[in-house]
Amino acid sequence: MKDAISVLQKVIPDLLSHLTHRYRILEVINLQSPIGRRALSEITSISERSLRTETDYLKNQGLLFSTKAGMSLTLKGKKVFHELEGILDRMLTMDRKEEALAKKLNLQFCRIVPGDTDDSKEILDILGEHAVEVFDELLPEGAFIVAVAGGSTMLAMAQHMTTELSEQRHFTFVPARGGLGDLMAIQANSVSDSMAQATGGSNTALFVPDDLSEEALNLLKNEPSILQTMNLMKQANCLLYSIGSAKVMMERRKMPAELKAILIEKQAVGEAFGCYFDDKGRIVHRLSRFGLQIEDVAAIPYAIAIAGGSSKANAIQAYSHIAPEHTWLVTDEGAANSILKGITL
Repeated sequence: MKDAISVLQKVIPDLLSHLTHRYRILEVINLQSPIGRRALSEITSISERSLRTETDYLKNQGLLFSTKAGMSLTLKGKKVFHELEGILDRMLTMDRKEEALAKKLNLQFCRIVPGDTDDSKEILDILGEHAVEVFDELLPEGAFIVAVAGGSTMLAMAQHMTTELSEQRHFTFVPARGGLGDLMAIQANSVSDSMAQATGGSNTALFVPDDLSEEALNLLKNEPSILQTMNLMKQANCLLYSIGSAKVMMERRKMPAELKAILIEKQAVGEAFGCYFDDKGRIVHRLSRFGLQIEDVAAIPYAIAIAGGSSKANAIQAYSHIAPEHTWLVTDEGAANSILKGITL
């Protein structure tokens, strides 16, 4: 099926993106019919303007019809919907545990690698290797601006990238955030550059600390070189990032003791894009920072989160409350088993 996806995407760029997009519309109409465009927009998180284009197309294909009460599927539409359901199940091939995890986290796709990253650096390396395979599976041909976060997990992924990924693709890599002031090799700038060199793509750097004050942020945000990188970052159509444990990220950012105490009191368990969140996905603290904001992720069509280790299970599960449904997750058995504990497969 991987080969089939690859061939189809050469003929139909953005195949999976469009297919899952339209499948979601048909799914909601099938469950909620008759349903109006405004209600459909709220459930699917698709703008009414975009929905008008999509539903007009589906009407022209004879898959749905409208009445004063709202939209419903035709008999043909119901048949196509159920056929499409089976096709997507085969295209997004997951084993039972991966399916259970995707359902539990409400994500489009999950890949689970053997082992626990917390126990071995070798598992981290395997996680990076599988993340590259998923990256290759997900992306069609074309040009991609890839926003890249930092961290040891992202570095492991960079180390498995090759120029084969650039066959019929062109990559421009850009860091998704400023530097954290820790090891240079795992900063977003360095990881982004490593990926560009490995794939033969280009890289645009962002030489700005991640934890600037509001005053410094306002002084620098209109600097031409920084503005250029930020504008490119906002055009990203692919995102590679990890999900951090709140306590670990507090240490990496060398947070003052008083701020740590506040985050602990607010029961922060995870961190992504400079936001600390509790186990319900509620943001309890947001850093002033350069880079993509957590609200930007939903608009990026190809988003892959790579995070492993049983110690990150709570953070991954918490983040799933705010992650867009089209997110693809690459994780390991350590995290997956902790999240699925008590669930019968």
